[in-house]
Amino acid sequence: MNSVEMVKKFSDAFGPSGFEDDVIGVAKELIPQGYEYQIDTLNNLYFEKKLGSSGVSVHFDAHADEVGFIVQAIAPNGLIRFLPLGGWDTRNIPSSKVLIKTQEGKYVKGIVCSKPPHFMSKNDKDKPLNFEDLFIDVGATNKVDVEKNYGIRIGDPVAPDVICEFDEDHDLFIGKAFDCRIGCAAVFDTIRNIDTNKNISASLSSQEEVGERGMKALISKIKADVMICFEGCPADDTFSEEYMIQSAIKRGPMLRFFDVSMITHPKFMHFAQRVADKYNIPMQVSVRKGGGTNGGISHLSDIPTIIIGIPVRYAHSHHGFASYQDYKNAVFLASKIVEELDEDILKEFKIK
Repeated sequence: MNSVEMVKKFSDAFGPSGFEDDVIGVAKELIPQGYEYQIDTLNNLYFEKKLGSSGVSVHFDAHADEVGFIVQAIAPNGLIRFLPLGGWDTRNIPSSKVLIKTQEGKYVKGIVCSKPPHFMSKNDKDKPLNFEDLFIDVGATNKVDVEKNYGIRIGDPVAPDVICEFDEDHDLFIGKAFDCRIGCAAVFDTIRNIDTNKNISASLSSQEEVGERGMKALISKIKADVMICFEGCPADDTFSEEYMIQSAIKRGPMLRFFDVSMITHPKFMHFAQRVADKYNIPMQVSVRKGGGTNGGISHLSDIPTIIIGIPVRYAHSHHGFASYQDYKNAVFLASKIVEELDEDILKEFKIK
């Protein structure tokens, strides 16, 4: 499977936090020969191959889950009340198509709805839209219809109903869940791209969008010297002043110095920057007042970690843009970091 098709397949996979089974199904078909894998009860996929005796071990991670929803209740008239899985802005949700996955594994199409303007009072129109004002309509006539004929129950997961497309003329993907399915693809592309005697392990971790829960469970398995964490990072080039832009699409991958979960290991960060400069890889650096990644967990377990972000416009919404060139440069940068890393450089990461 080529890189474009892999990104598209990961993007299309159904996988809100806690329900990543379809994403893991895609990934299992891509695990290279010679790698052994495990799947734990949280849906973390972990795989590794000891490639040599260099004494250098590298772990790659990207989270498999996407922001989605979960069915909370079914009203007598057949409308479905739901709750968010991950960080949504209520204003981005109405009028969007969604898929509800039933316990039988069927996918039911629905539309996120709110009270139509035709039936709103002036007070309705003036007040802000709250999450409690939103419902999912699957076209049913009542609650019994929803449960009996559509097979929908409380607790069923919900994800955006979007098919990823690649616009080759403009070097752009448009689709859903690039946070962090584009990172999932990058993990496999990087492993395919490297020719090294280093020990390599990787994970597609679960439930990152609801508090890095998968990585918290997974971290005890990871014995690497360093971690490279791929992220589909929010692009800031459409609504920021030029001097504040730090993750624009088509300007290269982003290396993050700081967010609310982590102060990046300075020596590892500077090494990554030197590698980018050496190989003329376009690269951006950022300091974020919000955000958080699985690196927030790994760096607390004495594993120096860097974030390689692939800029995504309109992350945490139904549709986003991502640049294929940014993706390729993220994979190239990760590959060269692994290639350049040796035991002497690892020693430099230690406090003397």
